[in-house]
Amino acid sequence: IVFHSFFKMELILVPDKSYGNFYEGDCYVLKVGGSLSYDIHYWIGSESTQDEQGAAAVYTIQLDDFLGSSPVQHREVQHYESSMFCGYFKQGIIYKKGGVASGMRHVETNSYNICRLLHVKGQKRVTVEMSWKSFNLGDVFLLDTGKTIIQWNGPDSNKQERLKGMLLAKDIRDRERGGRAEIGIIEGDAEKNAPHLMQALTSIIGEQPSTLPPGTPDETTDQEQLAQITLYHVSDADGEMKIKEVATRPLVMDMLNHDDCYILDQGGMKVFVWKGKRASKAEKQAAMSRALEFIKLKGYAHTTNVQAMNDGGESALFKQLFQSWTVKDQTVGLGRTHTVGKVAKVSQEKFDATRMHVMPEVAAQERMVDDGSGQVQVWRIENLELAEVDPKTYGYFYGGDCYLVLYTYEVHRKKNYILYMWQGCHASQDELTACAFQAVNVDQQYGGQPVQVRVTMGKEPRHFMAIFKGRMVVFEGGTSRKGGSDPGSLVHLFQISGSDSFNTKAIEVPAQAASLNSNDVFLLKSPGGIYLWYGKGSSGDERAMAKEVSAVLGQGSSEDIMAEGQEPIEFWNLLSGKAPYQVVPDHQPRLFECSNKTGRFTVTEIAQFTQEDLSEDDVMLLDTWDQVLLWIGNQANEVEHQESVVTCQEYLRTHPGSRDCDTPILLVKQGFEPPTFTGWFTAWDPTKWNVTSLKKITTV
Repeated sequence: IVFHSFFKMELILVPDKSYGNFYEGDCYVLKVGGSLSYDIHYWIGSESTQDEQGAAAVYTIQLDDFLGSSPVQHREVQHYESSMFCGYFKQGIIYKKGGVASGMRHVETNSYNICRLLHVKGQKRVTVEMSWKSFNLGDVFLLDTGKTIIQWNGPDSNKQERLKGMLLAKDIRDRERGGRAEIGIIEGDAEKNAPHLMQALTSIIGEQPSTLPPGTPDETTDQEQLAQITLYHVSDADGEMKIKEVATRPLVMDMLNHDDCYILDQGGMKVFVWKGKRASKAEKQAAMSRALEFIKLKGYAHTTNVQAMNDGGESALFKQLFQSWTVKDQTVGLGRTHTVGKVAKVSQEKFDATRMHVMPEVAAQERMVDDGSGQVQVWRIENLELAEVDPKTYGYFYGGDCYLVLYTYEVHRKKNYILYMWQGCHASQDELTACAFQAVNVDQQYGGQPVQVRVTMGKEPRHFMAIFKGRMVVFEGGTSRKGGSDPGSLVHLFQISGSDSFNTKAIEVPAQAASLNSNDVFLLKSPGGIYLWYGKGSSGDERAMAKEVSAVLGQGSSEDIMAEGQEPIEFWNLLSGKAPYQVVPDHQPRLFECSNKTGRFTVTEIAQFTQEDLSEDDVMLLDTWDQVLLWIGNQANEVEHQESVVTCQEYLRTHPGSRDCDTPILLVKQGFEPPTFTGWFTAWDPTKWNVTSLKKITTV
């Protein structure tokens, strides 16, 4: 959820279609997460006023207090955003000139009265001067004139940069122009092949000079500097802030006293603030300002990234700076699970649909127009036409199909409509096109009133799941059409996620032991009955919802419930034998992109990663703590391959958490990923890369 801080010092909710667009003259507050954990980021525009920056900080504190003081707070500065922040916006961040405080009007979406030049580089898309002076040979540029978007690819730009440019152009067309804009591409080394586009380009920014400068290299992170960590005790008992050094690397958890506050300095590049649970409320609220004072005292850049967190709500990045980290009440067997602050209590409250109507801001924040109890009608795309789905099978979705779901609800006795377009990952291009076409027809039948929402398999929004009351089942493949069949195998394994009827769904995964994860609940269906497998890290709510799903899938079949570690031999036989699988991790996985596309080898962390972030041109480093996996893209060159292994070894050697240099390093080829790799990615598509032969995983 993104809030916009205006000159009247009020928070205004930013619409979804504007996510990723930031005005340099303003400040923003982002709330990310749900259920048991939250992150709050406040973003500072380079042209924002001190008053706006102060207001954003105050709103962050208030939001933190409202959420039970459990969120991790992040301070983000324009041009220096953290990889975690950039990871929320997969199409990149766009900086826009102006802001309310400067008196300049914001650009309205769906407006064609616009002319801007965007520089596509890394995770940021910067609005630059409308001149050839802004161009270089190594990057991608977009000229957006409202009705036409022209993409100019530098001769030295790589495939991945060009793809990101095209994705951004399509995103602008679809989100800001309602699909009503044309996109054209100019290859910088073959401009004569697009004379009309070049004429349009030069008519706006002038004649092209005879030469253009080379591309500038990406910024690199000094791993040695990041390895220099120092823990400080912070006190202002005498009215003056006093900082005392406690320890340097390696750090252990016992150094943190619950009565105090601490600052952890990671080489001057990142600063963490830890607030003990028994520290005073005033000390906790002043944590971020204390961090800024510390940065000033040390002479660090004002753009230094800052994280502030409470005792018990530490970020994964913070925990990895310690040699060991244990969580109180961490699950053992079927013991208790860890909760933070008041968040667990909030998540268990009954959903009050009436608040959505009397308080529209709540509906916007929760992404819920109501509790999903309205009228539902479901169609399946069949022979490119609409075929009604039997209401008895509502909630069943097959990866080989596309569906339209029309939801009707009332507000103040007026009917409102939402039209969801659910697209299976194995649906054909013709079916995807027919789905969009039929959505237009349904929209017209209802006078253009429905709000249209495209839903990708595995990424269903909360309200969509709420419609099916916790009984949503997603099959990996197959079809529900007449004459069709369920996915071929008689044995199906489902991963069940969710803690209530508003966020629960069952997603089919490969029926093999390596698909299991001790954090979750799994349902194994076979002709002989159903097994419910409770992972050690699953919660009571997750197990209760699994029983609801079991009642739907089982249709009266017998149900055997087992705890992790108590499986009968029949269970493993159905999964083709017992095999290693993911256990409850002490550390969160991290993904890095290793590339020399700019002429020198760079390593960049990718936050909130998905399968789409795996670049075929590069080598990716996945750190799961107990092992490091190097994913080799098909288009990666030999330099990237060799340098990534050396970098991986250096990464382990300089890790602030004093990692064991004997940590296994595995090489995984694109298209031949084992479940121990794919299990870290949500909604992994095994058919994304078609392969015909199998290569071995190599241990370095």
